Amino acid sequence: MTDPYRILGVKITATAHDIKKSYRKLAREHHPDRRPGDKRAEERFKDISTAYDLLSDPTKRRQFDAGEIDAMGNKRAGFGGTSSGYDAYKRHSSGMGAGAKKSTKPPFSNFFKDRMKRERQSIKARGADVSYTLNVSFLDAALGAEKTVRMTTGKALKVRIPAGTENTQVLRLKNQGMDGIGGERAGDAMVEILIQNDAKFRSEGLDIYSEEPITLAEALLGGQIEAETIHGPVRVTVPEGANSGTKLRLKGKGIHRAHTQGQDTTTRGDHYVTLKVVLPEDEDSELKKFVKKWIKKRPYKVRKDTLSRARAT
Repeated sequence: MTDPYRILGVKITATAHDIKKSYRKLAREHHPDRRPGDKRAEERFKDISTAYDLLSDPTKRRQFDAGEIDAMGNKRAGFGGTSSGYDAYKRHSSGMGAGAKKSTKPPFSNFFKDRMKRERQSIKARGADVSYTLNVSFLDAALGAEKTVRMTTGKALKVRIPAGTENTQVLRLKNQGMDGIGGERAGDAMVEILIQNDAKFRSEGLDIYSEEPITLAEALLGGQIEAETIHGPVRVTVPEGANSGTKLRLKGKGIHRAHTQGQDTTTRGDHYVTLKVVLPEDEDSELKKFVKKWIKKRPYKVRKDTLSRARAT
């Protein structure tokens, strides 16, 4: 390690708060407990810890900035002696002290093993949140359902989708994210709901909209028809003289959203059915003859004659 500032990703003008914040973030990402068997992560963690040890100590940081010590805390040539606890540890373990026996274990390895052990005990961080997307049908989102999300760890996580869930709404599942460090709580799982379009229904808030075809006779004479809703079929009355575009309101047949405010309450939307007049699929000569005869006696207009007025001007 040559530059502790570069290791921690901070500028030389960084505050103590900036240094600590960057260290905690990097320590969480590269902690050996989260990447078992990853030697590169272990070495990276060692460098991060060493850099923080130096820069978090105001005296050592000042000495490093002045060129008095190197990145490991050793006195540079020309300043004499050594103030590094690590160097003292190395000399003792290597048998340089009077009467000392040479260690059979590599002192460098032992030094960092002890440091990593202390770091595991001292670092405390809440687990990271994880994000998922879940595709659901229109009816599942409108009526509510229970689905399963397969996590990156392979764990199957059940997700309860409340009735009235909206598109791109994010559901928070507490403590279902990454494990915390040092006894801190796990992160959360953030599940974004993506609702698929439905061929029959669409929604605006809690209200549902759909279209129902009616015959010419039902439009002229009125009558009872069966309309589909998200809660099942409902009998509705078509008024006499109905047109394509006539809307019927089915009160309370929209989305039912439950919410608790001291006591359980439910808000209910409505369902709006738009009628569409549909002629017979097969050509009906008798109907054509009747309409031709009838229209001569009872002509009427449904559009403004804008073209004639434009020519006149």
